[in-house]
Amino acid sequence: MTVPLPTAETRWRCTLCGNLTRFDVTRSSKVVEYVHLDLAGEPKVEEREVVSETIESVRCRWCNAQDQVELVDRPGAGS
Repeated sequence: MTVPLPTAETRWRCTLCGNLTRFDVTRSSKVVEYVHLDLAGEPKVEEREVVSETIESVRCRWCNAQDQVELVDRPGAGS
């Protein structure tokens, strides 16, 4: 089940316990990174471009419910 990302007007809410703030998110990403290696060979990512990203699952940290997340309006989003 793909879970939609929250927007500026929406946020996640666990349908079982009502949690609005703590979630474990499993996602797959395809990225292009510019990696700079120092003279000792230590890598540092200096630029990162996300080409695509999919949220595979969201688990509630409070009640451990898997994929029981819905999108709800943020307070004041309709104002």
